[in-house]
Amino acid sequence: MQITDLLKPESIALHRAIPDKGAAIHQLAALMSCARNITDVETFEQAVRQREEQTPTEVGGGIAIPHAKCAAVTAPGLAALTVEPGLPSATGGEPVRLLFLIAAPEHADALHVQMLSRLATLLMDPVLPGQLMQADTPEEFLDIIAGWERQHAPRAPAQPTTYKLLAVTGCPLGLAHTFLAAEALQNAAAELEVRLKVETNGADGVKNRLTPEEITAASCIIVAADKPVEMARFAGKPVLTVPVGAAVRSPRALLEEALSGTVPRLPEQDEASPEKPPAAGKTGQWLHARLHHGYTHLMNGVSHMLHFLTGGGLLIALSLLLSNLGAGQDLTWTLDTLGKAAINLMYPVLAGYIASSMAGEAALVPAMVGGVLAQQGVTLMPQQYWTTSGFGGALAAGFMAGLIARFLQWGGKRLPKQLDPIKNTLLFPALAVGLVGVFMVYWVNPPLSLFNGMVYQFLNEMGDANRVALGAVLGALMALDYGGPINKAAYLFGTIAIVNDQFDIMASVMMGGMVPPMAVALCCLLFPRCFTDAERRTAPQNLLLGASFVTEGALPFALKDPLRVVPACALGSGVAGALSMVFHCGCPAPHGGLFLLPVVNHPLLYIAALAAGTLVGALVMGHLKKMRPAPSQTE
Repeated sequence: MQITDLLKPESIALHRAIPDKGAAIHQLAALMSCARNITDVETFEQAVRQREEQTPTEVGGGIAIPHAKCAAVTAPGLAALTVEPGLPSATGGEPVRLLFLIAAPEHADALHVQMLSRLATLLMDPVLPGQLMQADTPEEFLDIIAGWERQHAPRAPAQPTTYKLLAVTGCPLGLAHTFLAAEALQNAAAELEVRLKVETNGADGVKNRLTPEEITAASCIIVAADKPVEMARFAGKPVLTVPVGAAVRSPRALLEEALSGTVPRLPEQDEASPEKPPAAGKTGQWLHARLHHGYTHLMNGVSHMLHFLTGGGLLIALSLLLSNLGAGQDLTWTLDTLGKAAINLMYPVLAGYIASSMAGEAALVPAMVGGVLAQQGVTLMPQQYWTTSGFGGALAAGFMAGLIARFLQWGGKRLPKQLDPIKNTLLFPALAVGLVGVFMVYWVNPPLSLFNGMVYQFLNEMGDANRVALGAVLGALMALDYGGPINKAAYLFGTIAIVNDQFDIMASVMMGGMVPPMAVALCCLLFPRCFTDAERRTAPQNLLLGASFVTEGALPFALKDPLRVVPACALGSGVAGALSMVFHCGCPAPHGGLFLLPVVNHPLLYIAALAAGTLVGALVMGHLKKMRPAPSQTE
């Protein structure tokens, strides 16, 4: 695919005086219409603006590549615009003078990324962007690009298959920075005359995947990524891990560091020897890395656990709904049994996936056994006194199983070779299960079971005033970081409360998560002058997201104006959570929002609490925003 196949003279405008980015996008959408690539200019322009609000598409050097997939696009195409003297940069860089707009059909994921990759590669040329900005006619603009494409026509790969260095790039969206980093590293490698292969983890999947033979032969691997990539394959190799932006900004320095021979090796997958103490002055870095790794393991377990909890909770809620509608007992019993079976797997799955993230599949069995022991609260006391150690017990089981498995893998290297056939299939599983079991029965379950029992009794005995305060706090916490760690912690507290039949707690948590997008939408309707056209157009979408318990709908607004949006949403969510407790509402399922109304206790009062919280959040947000100048309507 060539850029000149997609860019036409009628979709190029040069040396235009454009006041702001909104006007530039409007001009580019009009150019795309002139090339007959779109059927609805307004719909396409809205899609481009929404994409731009998520993350600015500037790539540095005074260049931006706005892009969108949209049903209004009939054929893939490009539009180009040069601006004088330039648009203000949204990232604090130099003014934007060259813009390329990419239009792709709605379901053309691979094509969209290919176009972006090809264009990003072209713009990495140190000379070409300047030549394009100086072009006087669309024909001259196209000739410059055509010349570059002839010069950089794909060549057959060289016969040698060994590379001195390897690299992996990836960004959260898997678009521009993934390929810009790859191109920057390849250009720097060419300057240093070093053989380099780069794997891209883009939106269309992994491309140019590194092979085991290449990994074995390479001297060092650079991982320039802001998203998870497969790291186990690099065990035992020197690995330099950096953000993807570092590869775009200083690729030569990264390659020189990778070639220096000082990059530490990634520990072997089956190696769990105690880590060396941190170098002087680097204790803080070491501790930060350990906490980050622990959080990664924890979230691996939580993300898998929530599938069981959500699916099981919805089945139980459906059973209640059908029972209220007079459905047959066999059907409702079946749904209730399936739901409880899924929820009963919650703690074993949490423990198992924490441990497997730490030490691979060898840790899965002992961790899941530990999770079952945590769920049952097994101790040396008679069974009638067992009380679940719950979430804390499952966490302890997961991390302990991971550490034990890593220690056994390390120690296994020192055993006689004659034991190899049985050590991984018999000795280690039995030993790991035994150690985790003793750990849970003697040291984890007794104190945690006692603590959980006290908390359960305390929640049952809380007066109305205390529960109202609890509902207000949980609701406010749900609106602080919109899917971040605080939001997840509050949500997790609510879901665990369901297991203990504390449905009022889950009702307050869900209320707190629904308010932010609905408050933002209502504020757009009540105070339209405080928002841009693009922001106001998201109001119906955010009302639906809020009703569906998708808190992240408010995230673009919070990122753009955190000091006004976050406090207003937190206050509204706190009011809604408190009122939910006042009205004794209860929600037996962990997800669904207003679609769970048929199984919510006091549904009309639940709606009233949601409406009150939404109104408070919208009014406070509007008042705060009125204290600053109104934004440009074409922003």
